[in-house]
Amino acid sequence: MKNYHKVFQVFEKHYKVVPLEIFARNSYKTLISTLLSARTKDEVTLEASKRLFKRAPTIKKLDQLGQLEIRNLIYPVGFYNTKTKQLKKLAEIIINEHKGRIPMTGPGLVKLPGVGRKTANLVLNRAFGIPAIAVDTHVHRISNMLGWVKTKTPEQTEKELVKILPKKYWPDINRLFVSIGRRFSTKKKLKEFFKNKGLLSFKS
Repeated sequence: MKNYHKVFQVFEKHYKVVPLEIFARNSYKTLISTLLSARTKDEVTLEASKRLFKRAPTIKKLDQLGQLEIRNLIYPVGFYNTKTKQLKKLAEIIINEHKGRIPMTGPGLVKLPGVGRKTANLVLNRAFGIPAIAVDTHVHRISNMLGWVKTKTPEQTEKELVKILPKKYWPDINRLFVSIGRRFSTKKKLKEFFKNKGLLSFKS
């Protein structure tokens, strides 16, 4: 039996808050900040999100902004021109097709511009408290290093984790694994951390 409990216990003790978690429980801000975070450092995303939310604290306000203003507010996040168009279209769809409410299902979320499975699962988890596994590079890499899965892509990792990881751990896996992955940023540092904490044996 794999060492799920021990891993989560150790990771919780060494957890440092991920910046974008300040928007947790707010579905609009969680969705938008997560979309902006792709290919962008959290610090940059956080400041861009704060600027945008000051002008557009709700999806209705975002829908009223022009593309040039949105672009200027979110710059210099990665792919800001593409994300500007996505945000404008996303706001329009949510206003017109969802009565201004952020969808509460994975299929509903991934139909929105710029929203993939990872973003959708993060929104379900952080904003709505719906158990979901959001797999990014940190979750993918650490899950493989711990021997929980043997996969080549984040998508494969999500499918395998859904099968094997007890549901009680789903809400915390992204939060904890991202925090640890950033603190121990290289494979060597992670291995040393795992070894020192006795996490490379698979007894529960």
